[in-house]
Amino acid sequence: MQEKNIKKMTEMADTAVKDLPTLNILLCYLLYKIERPVEFEQLYDIAIGTGIVNYFYYQDSIDYLTKNGLISIKENKSGVECCFLEKKGEECAKQLKSYAPKSYRDKLVLAALRYFARLKHEQEIKIEYTPAGKGYYMHVRCLDTDCDLMDLKIYAPDMTQAKLLGERIMLNPAGFYGKVIELALSNEEPQYDLTDN
Repeated sequence: MQEKNIKKMTEMADTAVKDLPTLNILLCYLLYKIERPVEFEQLYDIAIGTGIVNYFYYQDSIDYLTKNGLISIKENKSGVECCFLEKKGEECAKQLKSYAPKSYRDKLVLAALRYFARLKHEQEIKIEYTPAGKGYYMHVRCLDTDCDLMDLKIYAPDMTQAKLLGERIMLNPAGFYGKVIELALSNEEPQYDLTDN
């Protein structure tokens, strides 16, 4: 009896979508909300990375959506295969979205927004880790089109801390750069106490 209850609780705790029609709606909704074609590999990374989409259901859903004209897979200008939302898929996303739980819709869209933000950040900032004595240097470069806006090296006592610094910077590279500039501009000479005692 206890094993049966544990199995039932495990099934209830599993958050993966196991309903193909719901997954079809979710993928159409995702493409609708981000309002642009998504590289085939990127869509896979976003969907599977959330933990709510199972690999096999994902493959079945993509097959269904392409065969029924809700999405199409075409090469973009760079020759990379992309998923394009067709008119039929847009109607599916608009009219049937309430059949897919809002928590799943939100999680999937948020994952996509974070994914694309991370890709953008990786183009704007480069982080390298190099050994330095007993620790590591985390080398940060904020890039512009024709020059480096900032080139900074920070020492960390071990790789774990160096990686943590890098991860925190990558959360909001523009914010990090802005704070460094703000700090530099607001930095002042220390006040000296010249009072006679």
